[in-house]
Amino acid sequence: MSPWAPTDQLWPWVVKLLLLLQLCAHGRAPHASPLPHSCPTTCICTSDLLSCSRKMLQHVPHALPPTATTLDLSHNALTQLHDHWLAAVPHLEALHISHNQIKDLSLQAFHNASYLRHLDMSSNHLHAVETHYFDMLVSLEELLLYNNHITRVDENAFAKLSGLRKVYLSWNNLTTFPFHSVQGLGSYSLRTLDLSSNNLSSIPVEQLAALPENIRNGLYLHNNPIRCSCPLYLMLQHWKQRGFSSVKDFFEEHTCKVSDNVPRSLIKFLKYNHMFENCSTGPEDVHPLPFPVMVGQTLLLTCNTSLPAAATTYMWISPHHKPIKHPGNSNRSLEVYHNGSLKIAVAKPWHSGIYVGLAINSPHNFSRLCEVNVTVHYPKPEGETFSTGLTTLLGCIVSLVLVLIYLYLTPCRCLNCCKKPAPLSPPQECSAQSSILSTTPPATDGPNRKVSANKHVVFLEPIRETQNGKIRLALGEDFPDPKHPKVLQLKSDSESISSVFSDTPIVS
Repeated sequence: MSPWAPTDQLWPWVVKLLLLLQLCAHGRAPHASPLPHSCPTTCICTSDLLSCSRKMLQHVPHALPPTATTLDLSHNALTQLHDHWLAAVPHLEALHISHNQIKDLSLQAFHNASYLRHLDMSSNHLHAVETHYFDMLVSLEELLLYNNHITRVDENAFAKLSGLRKVYLSWNNLTTFPFHSVQGLGSYSLRTLDLSSNNLSSIPVEQLAALPENIRNGLYLHNNPIRCSCPLYLMLQHWKQRGFSSVKDFFEEHTCKVSDNVPRSLIKFLKYNHMFENCSTGPEDVHPLPFPVMVGQTLLLTCNTSLPAAATTYMWISPHHKPIKHPGNSNRSLEVYHNGSLKIAVAKPWHSGIYVGLAINSPHNFSRLCEVNVTVHYPKPEGETFSTGLTTLLGCIVSLVLVLIYLYLTPCRCLNCCKKPAPLSPPQECSAQSSILSTTPPATDGPNRKVSANKHVVFLEPIRETQNGKIRLALGEDFPDPKHPKVLQLKSDSESISSVFSDTPIVS
């Protein structure tokens, strides 16, 4: 039997095993390597950009890459946007659909675009801005709707867009606009509202005066056939003085219509303002009048005007940008009288701020605008302040008197003590090696000598001449009788002075 026989029998099994492995590998190949993200054939795709501009598209492409954050469908022939068409691009942040033929939007056209921040639908055929158009775009910041055919904007069209910063509605056919609907947006982020180049024929001055300052700064109203009036002129002149960009940047483009019967009777009334010389303005229009008041007091604000009371209506704008008309607010804390005065019943700190008074004469289109800066503060405790200052002054005077008494008028315990003592006798010599002085009074001064308890040790400068290593020291005493000074001489013997520093005995 050949030794290669077992090996020959194994070859068929090896071949079958290799074939099986190859078949398994081919079966798993489609699942192991997924297909790349599809890109429409007529578009250009990059990492996060999808551009389908100028392709004459009549419908939105179905296969959209989910990684796109910017989609450009401008300059096409789109007429409508079907529901949920943005579900394929959940991370979309910018959408450009300008220069198309879109007339309206379905209820759920932007249902899956919660991250969309920039929407450009300019140069389309929109006729209105309905409430449901953009209410799902909760992250929208910029909305471009200029150069459409919009004639109406619903008052709740932007109610849910709390992050809206810029709205462009110029070059449309708007005749009115709900200004009060954007008042709340100014408290959040709205900075630009472009209504220029429309057909606005009248402007509600009282509503515009109630808008927050950031909206008025970016409220563009130029190139509109607005009816000429003093309220409009005074308002825009006031905005110009405040430096608002909406008037300063387009000063000559602000026009108004002199006559409704003459459509082309437009004048640049801010540039050629000689027609509005009768529209008087006062210094309070530029600088608000200061009006300080204490907490709890009653405040009465008046706006001087020479208008006839019968044909004049008055309104005030509070610091919180709320209009106040006759008779006042709901709780009567603020009241507006028929003569235009504003009464604050009980002043509170939150009443502080600038109040704008408007007096509008409807038949003559004449108004008087004034501003009052109210400052509400708590009363200062004047009596306590005076008492504190007086106490401090008295304390300083008393301290000064005590110092003078201590320096110049120190009392003496006895007359003799205050007299000048006689000079001391020259000190006697003593050993320099002595460091401990005996306090025992000497017995050689007589039996009647009074011993003083007040003894002072005086260390004198050493004399150049020394005697057996001794230096001179003196011990002085204060005696009751200054006429008989005595000098206590220190004994040099071992009974009165003991040496602690010398190893040799002292030789007397």
